Amino acid sequence: MLVALIMSEDIFNDERSAQFFTVVHMFQRTAMVHMGMMPDHEGNRQWNMVEAKSGIDMIQMLKEKTEGNLQEQETKLLSAIIAELQMQFVNAPQAKKDMEAKIDEAEKTQQAFTSPRDGPAEEIVNDGEEE
Repeated sequence: MLVALIMSEDIFNDERSAQFFTVVHMFQRTAMVHMGMMPDHEGNRQWNMVEAKSGIDMIQMLKEKTEGNLQEQETKLLSAIIAELQMQFVNAPQAKKDMEAKIDEAEKTQQAFTSPRDGPAEEIVNDGEEE
């Protein structure tokens, strides 16, 4: 995550800046969890686009309300976080479909190994034999 990486590099000049971006990070994480980009506290993936949008909107509101009060690098960081989340928001529905397809395929494969009789099967046809 962008904020965690940058915070670990200790680029903020004061503690208040670090605290501000801790709040931003909370909303960023909320949005990411609700877009299925990372597991929730129970290890599950979820997609709740209304909640994801709320998290992004909160960060956007913080940017608007702090306009003129942030240093240039803080403004750039905040803009980058918002842009990245917005891009992920647009891609989230397809990412959900892709993940569901992978899970479905994994379940079919697992079933084929645990219960071969019940798993998916291909019919093998011998051209020399009549049915």
